[in-house]
Amino acid sequence: MSQVSRLWDKGEPLDARIARFTVGRDPELDRQLIAYDALASAAHATMLRKIGVLGADELSGLLRELAGCAAEARRGTFGVAPDEEDGHTALENRLTARLGDAGRRVHTGRSRNDQVIAALRLWARERLIELTDRLLELVDQLLLLAEAQRETTMPGYTHTRQAMPSTLGHFFAAHAEGLLDALPWIRTAFAHVDRSPLGSASGYGVALPLDRALVAALLGFQRPQANTLAVQNDRGRTEYLLLAVAALIGTDLGRLATDLIGFSSDELGYVRLAPAVTTGSSIMPQKRNPDVLELIRAQAARLRQRQAEVASIYGGLASGYHRDLQLTKEPLLDGLTSVIDLVAVMRPVLDTLQVDVARCRAALLPATAATDEVYRRVAAGQPFRVAYREVAADPAGAVGSDGAELWRARSHLGAPGALDLGDYRAALHDGRQWARAKGQHLAAVWELLPSAPAPAAEAGGTP
Repeated sequence: MSQVSRLWDKGEPLDARIARFTVGRDPELDRQLIAYDALASAAHATMLRKIGVLGADELSGLLRELAGCAAEARRGTFGVAPDEEDGHTALENRLTARLGDAGRRVHTGRSRNDQVIAALRLWARERLIELTDRLLELVDQLLLLAEAQRETTMPGYTHTRQAMPSTLGHFFAAHAEGLLDALPWIRTAFAHVDRSPLGSASGYGVALPLDRALVAALLGFQRPQANTLAVQNDRGRTEYLLLAVAALIGTDLGRLATDLIGFSSDELGYVRLAPAVTTGSSIMPQKRNPDVLELIRAQAARLRQRQAEVASIYGGLASGYHRDLQLTKEPLLDGLTSVIDLVAVMRPVLDTLQVDVARCRAALLPATAATDEVYRRVAAGQPFRVAYREVAADPAGAVGSDGAELWRARSHLGAPGALDLGDYRAALHDGRQWARAKGQHLAAVWELLPSAPAPAAEAGGTP
């Protein structure tokens, strides 16, 4: 028996224009998922052996071939032909060509619907851990800058106008705290995808004694997602949740990028960007441009749009699978990959950032300390409204010459005069511990395919 072009193919003709339109970018996109599809197939086949669908020799052959497919996928040499439609078909065609009936039996008890969800969740778990590792490296760098610049006086801004004296340390700590706030979002997203969909088939199960708990355990999932229809209804919702994480972090990085663009301008000059992280002009020889920061800001906007795109696709669907959901794959793969890249490129910007302490202080307008002067008078017993009006009559004159250091008097929790990085470092440590434990757990799952090492092991990184 020859291999099939498509898993649903019954030998009837399909208009070439319809085929091209319905396949879309799946052959290209699925290259990122082949290794994870192979891993999920290995767990599924192991379960099929347990319930008597596969023999011992068949399972052994399948695990060997799936390991080879996963290794090829990592090297980028596993191809998906256009007439194969997607990675699932390509994988099954490969198994059938090499193993005959064992390859034809591997799809028993599953549908492409739960197959693709499994691959996406396995892929997303690893991307979330990679994102966490990169994010915490960036937070660590921000905390180092906060410590180094805790005494560097600078204007604090509201409405892009000077508001009150602050410090550059307070600024960097604020961005560190914002990024740390993403950790609970990441953990929530991880817990959501850490459920096995396999066995839900097309949404209504199959008439076989599938051991869904075994498959979940083999793949290192926390548990199976129970209701088979709920698994299918989750397609699109999971992508929306994951892209919310990406958009949140991207937006925070976009704001940091905007701040650094302004702070490094010729007019302000609070910081300088190293030549290695800027580019030049093709016509103006004196220029170095903050292109990387501008692109981070623009990519953040695209991430927000990716989330909105997914919401628009899945938001109006009835229960069960619909082909519309195919179009949620691209924004998810692109979105999570992009936000990891954003975090990675912000790191060298901060690593090489140079601070001009004198310009930070010199930029401070005397009247900026007017609010602090009001509260100095309040502390001396004057009613707030009286002090406010007296200072407002001549803000610069009321402050005097030493107003720049008045931020020190704001010493309550979280204010520039009481910069405490202890809680941030504790959160950083906790995040690293969580990511390390989860990363080791995910790496161990690949032992199911012994000749297909985990991505982190291939890259020489952690875990």
